[in-house]
Amino acid sequence: MISHLLEMKAITKSFPGVKALDGVSFDLRAGEIHALVGENGAGKSTLIKILAGVYPHPEYGGKVFLEGAARRFASVRDSEQAGIAVIYQELSLVKDLSVAENIFLGREPRRFGIINWEELYSRAQKLLDDLHLTIDTGSPVRNLGIGHQQLVEIAKALSQNARIVVLDEPTAALTDAEVETLFGILNDLRARGVAMIYISHKLDEVFHISDRITVLRDGKTIDTTTTTETDEPRVIARMVGRSVDQIFPEAKHDRGEVVFEARDVTVEDPSVPGKLLVDHVGFTAHKGEVLGIAGLMGSGRSELLMAIFGAHPGRKSGEILVDGKQIQIAKPSDAIRNGIGFVTEDRKRYGLILDQTILKNMTLACLRRVSGRFVTSEDAEAAAGERAATELRIKAPSVFTVAGTLSGGNQQKVVLAKWLLTNPRVLFLDEPTRGIDVGAKQEIYAQINRLAESGLAIVLVSSELPEVLGLSDRVIVLHEGRVTGEFARSEATPEAVMSCATGHARRAA
Repeated sequence: MISHLLEMKAITKSFPGVKALDGVSFDLRAGEIHALVGENGAGKSTLIKILAGVYPHPEYGGKVFLEGAARRFASVRDSEQAGIAVIYQELSLVKDLSVAENIFLGREPRRFGIINWEELYSRAQKLLDDLHLTIDTGSPVRNLGIGHQQLVEIAKALSQNARIVVLDEPTAALTDAEVETLFGILNDLRARGVAMIYISHKLDEVFHISDRITVLRDGKTIDTTTTTETDEPRVIARMVGRSVDQIFPEAKHDRGEVVFEARDVTVEDPSVPGKLLVDHVGFTAHKGEVLGIAGLMGSGRSELLMAIFGAHPGRKSGEILVDGKQIQIAKPSDAIRNGIGFVTEDRKRYGLILDQTILKNMTLACLRRVSGRFVTSEDAEAAAGERAATELRIKAPSVFTVAGTLSGGNQQKVVLAKWLLTNPRVLFLDEPTRGIDVGAKQEIYAQINRLAESGLAIVLVSSELPEVLGLSDRVIVLHEGRVTGEFARSEATPEAVMSCATGHARRAA
């Protein structure tokens, strides 16, 4: 009989008007990575907060067992002392403190009541050495990249002798190289007997790193299976409650005339004089077309769109034409005025004002457009917002709901609505489904398809190659700031696109 390090049985948790967890059961074995997946709102975060002591007993129903003994965590500290550490997507590090100080924050070794700095740094170094990390323990955390900050969080968890580590969307902001480093460390921890709960919307990563997968839907446990005995389509079907035969909608785009053209665009790195992030790139986007831009991290995809939109700090040159007319863009307002919209890759930082309402966020870029001569701004604004919320199926009590309280998918719909209200001629989409669940992704995909069918020209950047290939009518590929390939939809295979993304030039379409 397999013994469980952790068992959560028949867990229930309710909020006013909502049953967040309805009899959920979950177990974890020592030396295992157990993935917990489900759409936003499925109950994953609530379950973890019960385990972490954020929701103490008796605020929930059911039982929690640790090594067979019933436990009732009264607080976060109580959970931590039992050997449970949670690493949230929003990291908890103090940016101005050193790596070592963060690792032992609140638990500093002391001698005669005074912090023993020599021991603190020595123990921090040993933890990093055990993880095969070459990070300066004296460096302020703010000097580290997100990937290394994530690893410092793991070291902090291990400093508490954690037997169970929960990782919530750990790769959301990491590069491919940082993901590989993280996975190497997780494999080492697994070999040492540490048990991990891995929460992610990235199913390819779930299948790569996990031993078992549990699916939650609508606050219920739907299925637990060994990773090698299932596949992505089956997991997706259980997550969304329906068969997913075709993730991407069937494209019926009627490509029209050229709406947008970029000629010979060059962008310099603002921190390295003379270094080009984008090197003489040109492309066109047609009415009713989705143009995909593929490439590896650092290929210049996002920098290209930001520069065209007037939002990149580096020096730039080249020509931009909308409807055949050359335009000058020095700042984002110039781009908006000339019919260009831009859904950025970081919606929380650049796309939304999180403490403002859905309505205020929707109309930020088009207040003049929604105001009429004989209608108050408030009336016009509300009417425009209500229409957009209905068309995009934004799930919220009202347009006066604060944007920061929405799920990732609904936040992204608000950003999309903001730009659609400007009536753009061309819409740039940079990582439009980053950090949202499978069901919300499908809704975004369907909306992109509908917009193209309505005649909008769309330029799509995504790190997920299946997304680029599944949505695009045409694909261009960048490598080190240069166009290395162009493909019609029928020619754009993963192998051909990746060949160009790694520097093997090819021109077609």
